[in-house]
Amino acid sequence: MKVLVTGTAGFIGFHLAKYLLERGDEVIGIDCINDYYDINLKYRRLAETGIPEDSIHYGEMVQSTRYAKYKFIKLDITDHGKLKKVFKDCHFDAVCNLAAQAGVRYSLTNPKAYLDSNIIGFLNILECCRVHNIKHLVYASSSSVYGLNEHMPFSTDHHVDHPVSLYAASKKSNELMAHAYSHLFGLPTTGLRFFTVYGPWGRPDMALFIFTKGILENKPIDVFNEGKMKRDFTYIDDIVDGIVRVIDAPAKRDAKWNALKPKPATSNAPYRIFNIGRGQSVGLMDFITEIEKNTDSVAQKNYLPLQSGDVTETWADISDMRQLMNYDPKVSVEEGVRNFVSWYKNFYTDSGILNKMKELVLIS
Repeated sequence: MKVLVTGTAGFIGFHLAKYLLERGDEVIGIDCINDYYDINLKYRRLAETGIPEDSIHYGEMVQSTRYAKYKFIKLDITDHGKLKKVFKDCHFDAVCNLAAQAGVRYSLTNPKAYLDSNIIGFLNILECCRVHNIKHLVYASSSSVYGLNEHMPFSTDHHVDHPVSLYAASKKSNELMAHAYSHLFGLPTTGLRFFTVYGPWGRPDMALFIFTKGILENKPIDVFNEGKMKRDFTYIDDIVDGIVRVIDAPAKRDAKWNALKPKPATSNAPYRIFNIGRGQSVGLMDFITEIEKNTDSVAQKNYLPLQSGDVTETWADISDMRQLMNYDPKVSVEEGVRNFVSWYKNFYTDSGILNKMKELVLIS
């Protein structure tokens, strides 16, 4: 299979590209390598897949030195002209769009970035998929779409009409846009609502990364809502396993779908929405305790109120992924945090870039 993966300098995209390549697929990766967080980490991810930094130039295809079936292009998905050429030249079977402006807090101060990447960029992806008859478009949504919903666990049967951040609104918009293209043009689309993904090579703006960095540097960590928060922390290997299972099973129309009693996650068009998490909710303080165990330290905690745009708990109902995709997340929080802390210590000690890290704002 020939797959376009957008966002391959990013956390999930990097791991997904490696998985697909190692099972024998042909992958074209694109990423604009923006400076939302430390670009050194993004270039190191690319180097791990055989794309050295000095070979990267905007709009030019680079052949991996590690994987014969991998090529990378530095490209912004808002650049419709160049994106169209990639689709025209490469003839993809499937597309996995992970390129997006991420983060809840950042959307409070930089809203336009979300409209550009998450709306205009996603529209460009949809249009290219339509024109080139892509067999399946899989794209990143987010657990943030559940917004003010307090029914636990979050189910794809729940309506998600009350977002509490522009980031969440942009992801809900992606789901609506995808449905329109599935309905109008028969484009099979599947949206994946990710739940707090963590693990080696993770994003520096996420809680695990910030907490580990602060604890190892003997600096206070900010703990919001006085620590009274829960998250469905999901390890990267389980996430990638779920994504690949979905890529391999293009969305189909739901023959039992009833417009008088519509299911939000399916349609009479080839459209589907899944939650993709571990299916368990873990207390934030328990999560911090695991980091402390693995760093042999006690965190200095700065307890703060709940941040604007945040929610106190997430918990994924993954029953449909289990049933339809045979999805079975296996990595516990204990194992996942241990793996991350081990990677973090090795990576920043070996790479010598620990002191180059920018000051970070907590984004959970």
